Amino acid sequence: MSTPSKKSVLNDVAQIELAKGFIDMDARLQVLESETTLSREKLIRLYKEIKKKSPPKGMLPFSTDWFMTWQPNIHSSLFINLYQSLIKSSDIDESVAILHAYRMYRSEILNLGLPEVLSMTRAWRLVKFFDAGMLTSTPCTTCHGQFVVHTFELVKDYECGLCNMPSRAGKTNQARVHAFTNDELSGDLSDELSDVLNQDVLV
Repeated sequence: MSTPSKKSVLNDVAQIELAKGFIDMDARLQVLESETTLSREKLIRLYKEIKKKSPPKGMLPFSTDWFMTWQPNIHSSLFINLYQSLIKSSDIDESVAILHAYRMYRSEILNLGLPEVLSMTRAWRLVKFFDAGMLTSTPCTTCHGQFVVHTFELVKDYECGLCNMPSRAGKTNQARVHAFTNDELSGDLSDELSDVLNQDVLV
């Protein structure tokens, strides 16, 4: 009789730790409900305890078009490469992979001094769009990195926003992207990802 109870307690602990990780990364309540087995009431209490405020209300972002714009596409592409590398190289659940990939993304962005364009909730939604077949990735013909595109988009001779930066980016953003390219994404995204995944990451 005690074994099921013990398993239930251990599962609750694991779910609380997972939820805490998402809350620490500023995930919305709907993400927590989707990725954990905890009740909505328990998640709200946990959110309030950690953030000292109620979780924000409102609909989640639902459009794939946001990920196609210049800066979001670069940041989203970095995240999804990190996520997919974790899924391929380790035996962890999708929820845990999302959390670890986002932590790695945030660390890389912080090290580069770049703005955090991709929120935890957007990153979660991106994975769901990939799972649903609405978004995929394609290689840039210049740098050969993998970048997020619409699944049925014509991608012949595709150039990413790093190699073919739009004029509206402006001089300030050009300098930021130049640093992003030289330090992290020059040549091939796989080289950058290899360096990141060689760091001490708990999976």
